[in-house]
Amino acid sequence: MLIRNETPEDHAAVAGVHRSAFAPMTPPGRTEPVEVALIAALRRSGAWIDELSFVAEDDDGAVIGHVCLTRATVGEVPVLALGPLGVRSDLHARGAGSALMLASLGAADALGERLVALLGHSGYYPRFGFVPGADLGVTPDVAEWSGDSFMVCTLGAYTPDLRGEFHYARPFYEL
Repeated sequence: MLIRNETPEDHAAVAGVHRSAFAPMTPPGRTEPVEVALIAALRRSGAWIDELSFVAEDDDGAVIGHVCLTRATVGEVPVLALGPLGVRSDLHARGAGSALMLASLGAADALGERLVALLGHSGYYPRFGFVPGADLGVTPDVAEWSGDSFMVCTLGAYTPDLRGEFHYARPFYEL
């Protein structure tokens, strides 16, 4: 498996990964998972960061996973939001998701970022250093997102004074 930066040539394959990964969670009345449209909207937004979008390739060069980090804020301070993270459904539990997580967090840390936040499964993300946001005084701006599924991971440039309300990029609220 190879983890590398996403290129424009990967866009269709990335959409296919998220269709496969999130198909069981497609809302009624939609033809495909929300994550497919979210990725497209994030790419068009000012929140997209090319250096923080990664794909996983199998040994044959096929894209089997994707993750991106986009610009977000805590108060007025720039931070990152992780997600979506998707791996083709037929390849779950084989390490691609973990490899994507480690690559994206390592790259964000190398760029001097302070914090990454996400909404996700509280049984999966703690292994990568994520803790409930409330533990560090970081809360989501949507009340329904509060609780164990809103998590943050501090990076090397983090300082404890980074506290307050977390805001995703606009596309997260529009879909």
